[in-house]
Amino acid sequence: MPHITNVMICTCTNCISNGALDIRDSLDAQIKRQGLQDDVLVVPTGASGLCVNGPILIVQPEGIFYQKLKGKDIPNLVEEHFLKGRPVKSLMYVPPGEESPIPELRSIPFFKDQRLIALRNRGLIDPDKIDEYIARDGYKALAKAVTSMTQEEVIKEISDSGLRGRGGAGFPTGRKWDSRRKDPRTPKYVVCNADEGDPGAFMDRSIVEADPHSVIEGMAIGAYAVGASSGYMYLRMEYPLAVKRIQLAIEQAREYGLLGKDIFGSGFDFDLQVFKGAGAFVCGETTALVASIEGKIPEPRQRPPRTTLWDKPVVINNVETWANVPVILNWGAKWFAEIGTEKSKGTKVFSLAGNINNAGLVEVPMGITLRDIVYNIGGGIPKGKEFKAVQTGGPSGGFLPASLLDLSVDYEQLDEAGSMMGSGGMVVMDENVCMVEMARYFVAFTNDESCGKCTSCREGSLALLEILSRMCNGEGKPGDIELLEELGEAIRDASQCGLGQSLPNPVLSSLEHFRDEYKAHIDEKRCPAGLCKALITFNISEEKCIGCRLCAKKCPQEAISGEAKELHTIDQDKCIKCGVCLDACKSEAVLVA
Repeated sequence: MPHITNVMICTCTNCISNGALDIRDSLDAQIKRQGLQDDVLVVPTGASGLCVNGPILIVQPEGIFYQKLKGKDIPNLVEEHFLKGRPVKSLMYVPPGEESPIPELRSIPFFKDQRLIALRNRGLIDPDKIDEYIARDGYKALAKAVTSMTQEEVIKEISDSGLRGRGGAGFPTGRKWDSRRKDPRTPKYVVCNADEGDPGAFMDRSIVEADPHSVIEGMAIGAYAVGASSGYMYLRMEYPLAVKRIQLAIEQAREYGLLGKDIFGSGFDFDLQVFKGAGAFVCGETTALVASIEGKIPEPRQRPPRTTLWDKPVVINNVETWANVPVILNWGAKWFAEIGTEKSKGTKVFSLAGNINNAGLVEVPMGITLRDIVYNIGGGIPKGKEFKAVQTGGPSGGFLPASLLDLSVDYEQLDEAGSMMGSGGMVVMDENVCMVEMARYFVAFTNDESCGKCTSCREGSLALLEILSRMCNGEGKPGDIELLEELGEAIRDASQCGLGQSLPNPVLSSLEHFRDEYKAHIDEKRCPAGLCKALITFNISEEKCIGCRLCAKKCPQEAISGEAKELHTIDQDKCIKCGVCLDACKSEAVLVA
């Protein structure tokens, strides 16, 4: 049998936006041109993880990793690698601060320190082909559940694994399923919450794009365990590729008899449909989500009683939770429970973003430290900068400073530190980030996304936003810090749903760890990070200015004057503090005060 080289090209949303589909077409054309079509197979996959460096191509079985591809690279790549057997080093990954490339994916620090469960098929299968999922044990767990296990046995396996909901709250999955199984009302439903709307978060979208059948299989197993016959994939419309791939996967599963009537001849019936959400952040909250499905205004309901859909029992878990379920049944609860910590089992998927060298999608064992994620996997902060903070848990998460980098990443420790696990957003910030402005940014987001039902959330978030905006505009007043703390605690205590209860986290955590920055904004009318325009001034150093006129040529306001080879000056009345002069100056003569 001839040796087949598989060229796995990432076709996630990010790589497609960078031209991955054109790269794929060029690959096909060049492989045919070289007469290699019987030896080289181009396979489109979902996100490989390091898609900030996309388009990405992985050559299997060798595992050679190529990145940042351009159309002009393809003819030479095909000729050199696939025809002559000489990998192209100039297209390989080079670690930050180093010169030598790392050819193989498994040797790249970003990949080698991860442990994949929910992302087990990452970069290995074509998400549009059900046969490729089946070839990697796909639907084996569903067959096992419905043909050889009782509902109680399935739920016990999930309970014994220690799997907790990956959507943010961390509620034990087995306990949730068992309570719905015991509810005598019918029909019952299962729902996948894929309404991921956190700034900087792309975990759920990436899983659905890369491995939609893993979510479908997990939902079918959950439906069998609780006695449900219908399910909904609640997916926001802003994710058109994810919608397209999950709809195709559902059609394929029906065609193969994996959804529908009498699955695996067991008498178990289950079908699934996609519900496209309009993009309201509050719909990530389970009671607001079911209200949306029911055609009502998506506002949270008071709990207890338990969440219901059309007054019937419903199990709601997020994408990552469902994707873990088939692996637990295949490999066993004991195996899964041995990963992670005593109370936080298994792995967690994070979208690593912000001021970091290796931004991307990562999956790590629970209990790993923030330092390991930021530096060992993320490659650290760009050269010349210092780490300042990391925010976990999305817009409702807290800011954690450098002193907490050795904190264990699990539900309890993040909560105790004033942050949260959330669904898995992780934003890294360097020394040039203003923590007051960051708190203002996230409060502005949650204020805009508040459904408005609770006065504490609706009016409280607006009051927080007004105070923070005043501070950033140089109008902070004595007592503002204390007022922020009082408001934050009141919003947390009085709000009905998780969005309102966690809304003050960015403010309260930044006050705890970066209080001096707030004081500088109020007492000194100064932004230590030099970001709040109302509190900074651009000047030109007499000692460093060489009169090159670069800053004057770039200034959009013509606020900079001076003859060639003479000291330049900035007209403060014309200056809009855009920072263009700072970027243009090659002699570091532009000063920010």
